[in-house]
Amino acid sequence: MQAIAIDNQQMIWREHEDPGPLGASDVRIDVAWAGINRADLMQRGGNYPPPPGESEIPGLEVSGTITETGGSVERFRRGDRVCALLAGGGYAEQVVVNEAQVLPIPQGMGLREAAALPEVFATAWLNLYMEGAVQSGQRVLLHAAASGVGTAAIQLCKAFGNPCFVTAGSADKLKACYRLGADAGWNRHDGSFVEAVKAWGGADMILDPVGGDYIAQDLAVLNADGRVVLIGLMGGMEAQVNLGRMLMKRQRLIGSTLRARSAKAKGAILDALHAHVWPRLSRGEIKPLIASTWPVQEAETAIQHLSDNANIGKVLLSVSGNG
Repeated sequence: MQAIAIDNQQMIWREHEDPGPLGASDVRIDVAWAGINRADLMQRGGNYPPPPGESEIPGLEVSGTITETGGSVERFRRGDRVCALLAGGGYAEQVVVNEAQVLPIPQGMGLREAAALPEVFATAWLNLYMEGAVQSGQRVLLHAAASGVGTAAIQLCKAFGNPCFVTAGSADKLKACYRLGADAGWNRHDGSFVEAVKAWGGADMILDPVGGDYIAQDLAVLNADGRVVLIGLMGGMEAQVNLGRMLMKRQRLIGSTLRARSAKAKGAILDALHAHVWPRLSRGEIKPLIASTWPVQEAETAIQHLSDNANIGKVLLSVSGNG
């Protein structure tokens, strides 16, 4: 098969060994579309290797058609159109993945749209409603809110009754967030968000892919018994925090990653998505926001677009050009 290889921090489409053989609980998928994520950008730079035993090919989410199933697979059959959450291997013509990490495409949705679902909605759901334990009516602060994860999280907040304040890097990005349902926002180029969030009423939970000096600001606006869930380090790996405030307000800082979790753990997240989010996707109440698409052969250009923070929503790669 053909797949992307990372050579001297460049993404090159070339011949690669087929994945497999299948385990008893695995399915083989002919990939139609693959989603780009910041984890892929980090892997390209040599800073985020795949978990042990996983494919060196980048790509954490795909859509496509099942062509083969393992002997114990019960949920899917050959010919099913699906999307899948991966630990790697998505920028390729084929992937092999445990059936627990696969979901049917929501009713009325095509393969292109479905490729924008698994990683971002799993990340948003996991960190808002599982790690972050957000309850109805609680207030949420979302950073980098015009990203794929951010635009998914805004829609989940709106659907499940959580007012959200967003930060983003331009007026156009903020407008896009408001259209999706954000209640208030702040342009990060205007300085600290602290006073604006305090005036809004503070946050009960914060989803932070930035880290660095954002952590101290997060804790300054976090209400009593609030949670900060850290999912990225775009702003750096070190932070200074006021432990006295954290102690007296019973605040919690939670680190969370998705990629290295087991197939069983990922399956539990996807089961929750299928139960709570897939019906809303099928009804059109929630929609993936797709910023742009490129042929997989131009993955280097596409990922540079993401690196430049030029996207509002998901960036996708067309692998087969189907659906």
